[in-house]
Amino acid sequence: MRYTFLGPEGTFSEAALLSVPGAYDAERIPSTSVVTALAKVHSGEVDAAMVPIENSVEGGVSATLDAIAAEGDLRIVREALIPIRFILVAPEGTLMEDVRAVSTHSHAWAQVRGWMGDRLPHVDYIPGSSTAAAAVGLLGGESPGYEAAVCSPIVAEQHPELSVLASDIGDNARAVTRFVLVAGESAELPEPTGADKTTVVIPLPEDHAGALMALLEQFAARGVNLSRIESRPTGEALGSYFFSVDAEGHIANARMGDALRGLHRVSPGVKFLGSYPRADGVAPLVSPRNTDAAFNEAEDWVRRIRG
Repeated sequence: MRYTFLGPEGTFSEAALLSVPGAYDAERIPSTSVVTALAKVHSGEVDAAMVPIENSVEGGVSATLDAIAAEGDLRIVREALIPIRFILVAPEGTLMEDVRAVSTHSHAWAQVRGWMGDRLPHVDYIPGSSTAAAAVGLLGGESPGYEAAVCSPIVAEQHPELSVLASDIGDNARAVTRFVLVAGESAELPEPTGADKTTVVIPLPEDHAGALMALLEQFAARGVNLSRIESRPTGEALGSYFFSVDAEGHIANARMGDALRGLHRVSPGVKFLGSYPRADGVAPLVSPRNTDAAFNEAEDWVRRIRG
């Protein structure tokens, strides 16, 4: 197997990838962006990419939601939940009072703003492609335009020439980021486990009152709970959106299959992005009328009536 992840080495994405069985001994290629990582999957350069899709503090990662929606031949086959811990690093000899600008990924910056406001209220923020890239940028011979970076503790372990100015600087000690392993469309669909998740991208076919309700009722009528729903612009025009949805269940479940069939009737452009095991192993609550047995019994009843 060949994998890619949002790099360089030491990112939370790499930590998520290393949770995949066999990934430690597999070929791992860093990518500079989510778009680049998914493009490598699309071209066949790698077998799968590990990318962030959702954070418990900041919500959905827009770069991933947009890129995975644009590539119609990708499949999510696995997810991973990684607790997020941040440190502030700088080149050796740098003091806290020397810091005038700090770089990191935008989602990381959003999770340390409170700490920064208290300890370094006058610093400028310089966006970085990833937390690790911002830290590694401090190791070059020339000044990168900032004196410190916010990154994961593993980066400091990998680069002892960096000094840790502060540890545990996140505003929320329980912050978690969800990552997804994205493979090609031909990837084998994971077997249902009873604690699964299905991800779909749903374009809004018509902009009118009740349009969103017509989409959501396809899930509600079958007893399918949604764990995430986000709207994203299509880029075609103002008011043109698609919805990225995570639903509890597997496409092999009768209730989910029936919901997706109904969804396709309402929005024929819907994209199925995968059914895969939930990382937390939590099974959904399913009422008796929405079990596979109930759907099968109803199907048999209609078949008998038809003769």
